[in-house]
Amino acid sequence: MKRISIVLALLLIAIIPVMANDPDNGFGTIKGRVTTADGKPAASVTVLIKGTKKATVTEEDGSFSFNRIKSGNYELEITQVGYETIVQQVQVDGNKITAVSIQLKISSKELREVVVSGRKGFGITGSDYVSKMPLKNIENPQVYSSISKTLLNEQLVLSVDDALRNAPGVQKMWDATGRSGDGGSYFNMRGFIVQSTLRNGIAGNVSGITDAANLEKLEVIKGPSATLFGNVLTSYGGIMNRVTKKPYDHFGGEINYTAGSFQYNRVGIDINTPLDSAQNVLLRVNAAYRSEGSFTDNGFSRGFVFAPSLSYKVNEKLNFQFDAEFYSGQNTGLNVYFFPWKMKIADLGADRADKLNLDYKRSYVNEDLYQTSRNINFFGQMNYTISDNWKSQTIFSATNGYSDGPSPYFYLLSNGTPHEGTLFSRNDQYTDNSKDQVIELQQNFIGEFNLGRFRNRFVGGLDFTHHFSDQYFGGNTWDTITAYRGDLTVDEYSKKYHSFNRTNMDRLYQEKGDFFTYPANYITNTYSAYVSDMFNITDNFMVLAAVRLDHFNNRGPADNITGTYLNAKAYSQTFLAPKFGIVFQPVKDKISLFANYQNSFTNKYGVNGNNGEGEDNDFKPEQANQVEGGVKLDVFEGKLSASVSVYNIRVTDVIRPDAANPGFSIQDGTQISKGVDAELIANPIAGLSLVAGLAYNDSRFEKADDVNVEGLRPGTAGSPWVANWWISYRLQCPGLKGWGAGFGGNYASDNKVINAKDLGTFTLPEYAVLNAAVFYDQPKFRLSVKMDNLTNKKYWVGYTTVNPQKLRNFAAGIAFKF
Repeated sequence: MKRISIVLALLLIAIIPVMANDPDNGFGTIKGRVTTADGKPAASVTVLIKGTKKATVTEEDGSFSFNRIKSGNYELEITQVGYETIVQQVQVDGNKITAVSIQLKISSKELREVVVSGRKGFGITGSDYVSKMPLKNIENPQVYSSISKTLLNEQLVLSVDDALRNAPGVQKMWDATGRSGDGGSYFNMRGFIVQSTLRNGIAGNVSGITDAANLEKLEVIKGPSATLFGNVLTSYGGIMNRVTKKPYDHFGGEINYTAGSFQYNRVGIDINTPLDSAQNVLLRVNAAYRSEGSFTDNGFSRGFVFAPSLSYKVNEKLNFQFDAEFYSGQNTGLNVYFFPWKMKIADLGADRADKLNLDYKRSYVNEDLYQTSRNINFFGQMNYTISDNWKSQTIFSATNGYSDGPSPYFYLLSNGTPHEGTLFSRNDQYTDNSKDQVIELQQNFIGEFNLGRFRNRFVGGLDFTHHFSDQYFGGNTWDTITAYRGDLTVDEYSKKYHSFNRTNMDRLYQEKGDFFTYPANYITNTYSAYVSDMFNITDNFMVLAAVRLDHFNNRGPADNITGTYLNAKAYSQTFLAPKFGIVFQPVKDKISLFANYQNSFTNKYGVNGNNGEGEDNDFKPEQANQVEGGVKLDVFEGKLSASVSVYNIRVTDVIRPDAANPGFSIQDGTQISKGVDAELIANPIAGLSLVAGLAYNDSRFEKADDVNVEGLRPGTAGSPWVANWWISYRLQCPGLKGWGAGFGGNYASDNKVINAKDLGTFTLPEYAVLNAAVFYDQPKFRLSVKMDNLTNKKYWVGYTTVNPQKLRNFAAGIAFKF
């Protein structure tokens, strides 16, 4: 009944504009489009109505609009620094739309140079992806952060992992392993595990280190977001969306080279060119090759990415975008220490990572234990302009991951007898020609319309997602070793140390086989439909309502040879995911008070006890519901942007063991995650820029599969407190123009990766890692030097594990622009 009531309320809200249509309200609408001297759309241009406080910024297609304008004559003013101001007369009639066309006296290339040079700090005002329709951040009832290319260049960011250090409330939990299906880096947001799986708002999985070769900006969207993005690739904590570089209408590009600590070398290219004289076919190619060693005694990682992008403008209404990403790499395993199942922390002899008697700089494996990984991803998008206010967007995505080879890891063992160094086992979990494929097809209709005095911005879509997992994991234990050599001679310990190698592991598998195997073989299809509408009750008061209908079909394992389905564990589930938001702006486009209700869900399979009879899949999807409220600011002419929000996420319908019916499950588990997120982006004086974030999270189990963790913080929830900051200054005096420097870092409080009443608590200590950069940026070239982990801090991250992180390291780069 509660869910039905929510849906009815959303439908009622959608009907209000129709019922409230007043044909004699005396207000009209101004809609227009700004183009450059060469006929291209002019984005990010400010348009204001003289004599009023109404102003707006043009969208990517050059469009703009003003709603609820009283009848009369007005003047539109368009001003660009260093160029002639344009003033155009318009007449507004009640209940009518006044169409305006404005052409600037500068070219598209000149306009881009004006926009870039005039950009204030690191701020980005809006997104086409977060709500699947153009909305300014201050209009959006959802919290998200955008990490701009300006900030990425200042910090010499070369991977998505490094870019995420600038995202408030995001904590790294695990480095990329390169394994198919689960090999991308793991992060934490709002107490839940998150991976970077979206690219331009659709499936874009990468199973290793995601190079920043084709990264334009990075969007971090907070909270459960299944209503618009589904549940296959999203987390209760939020989602990460990579926005990629797009082709443009003239020849240009960049060639860059970076070298640094631990044998780091990377060369990259970014080349753009029109392929026809009319500039209707545009090609942009990004590529990079990277090779690096390790801060430990053994280890390496190398990878190549090739990312071409082609756009084709058929006519003024129809255009296509085609993209591909080819990733290939090899890497040794990470230094990951696990805890044996049900081992008491007291038996380990240490309850903190800094008390373990381990050598921080040793890998404890031979360098020939490495794996090979690949990703081949294809994307296509068709955009069709139906009218001035409506467009159709058809998107296709196919991501294909592959991995093969060993992946070493360790188990920390009990200190049962006196010895030097912590005792641990050395193990391997390999993948054998493992493949993981996600195909997504999406159709969106995006538009804007007025019903009476109500402005509506609308998106409606259909989505099909196909996931085929054909992965095989197997493994065994090589030996048990102490961190230090103890009574062994140097030669004896060296021989034992390097015995964990490819030759010995191959012989072990031949003689003894696998100690365990884990095939992950299944096919799932998800069919979805969704609608979302943002409508203005007044210019300052907006309400958003959205709902998704999702049908999930797990077809079970498939025979690899015949392609037929094996019906075991096949099941289907249908779910309704609503979303609701309110925005009130006491000061239009400057101060925004917002609140939202958001939902996500996870399809679940299990066996219900049913009074001892047992029924397969007698369950509904697990779900998370978030309630959030806060304030957003965009003041002092864009020099200060900020947001503060308070949220509460409640996860319900969690499947856990049924104590009354052993061997079966019951669906009454719950988890709570609540906290505060804050972000500040400032440009107080010319040249000075600041971005900072602070987040606090309080998570706990209410009902769990283990009574020993009830009431405690989950071991996967990360640190309660995390913070990030970066401050930079670009010199303003003419003789030193282009020089700049930045300083910042990240903080995380103690992280309890094991937290149970019967086992005890194991903690990864709090850390503050400091970074700095110096750069010299000119129109034709850019020089950059950065130093990460300035204080050479030893620190650990972990996803119920202990993972030592990179020590002090530097990099220097040079880029030639043309």
